[in-house]
Amino acid sequence: MDGGVQTLVGVENWVWASEDTPQSVTATATAGPVTATVTASSTGLTLSAPDSKVSCQGFGTPWQSGMAEGSSPCTMTFTRSSEHLGGTSTVNVGVSYSASYTATDGSQGDLPPASTSGTLSIKVGEAQSLNTDDQK
Repeated sequence: MDGGVQTLVGVENWVWASEDTPQSVTATATAGPVTATVTASSTGLTLSAPDSKVSCQGFGTPWQSGMAEGSSPCTMTFTRSSEHLGGTSTVNVGVSYSASYTATDGSQGDLPPASTSGTLSIKVGEAQSLNTDDQK
């Protein structure tokens, strides 16, 4: 494989969020006699990249040796090399959060959605093989 190639066309790539990615966050603040608590929760990752098929439920499962192929809830499979994209494919990763609040004065409600996102570049290579019939 060409040095620097990070994955190949047709290979199922496992994707998962690191422990640094919060699935739920709670914060409490007090102003005068009122204390408010905000809770933000997410249901998972959103992924996209050119020339890829994505299947992602939740935050993924970290890969470990011996795990069965097809057992990850979050995968990305590239359908074409990244050569036509200038050498790398840009993967967009996002986490969206819904948030609500409650306060000691009896008020409560939903807050506007919030999200965080990032990108990474992956070099997608292509391997071809020639099968011959040695039975002749």
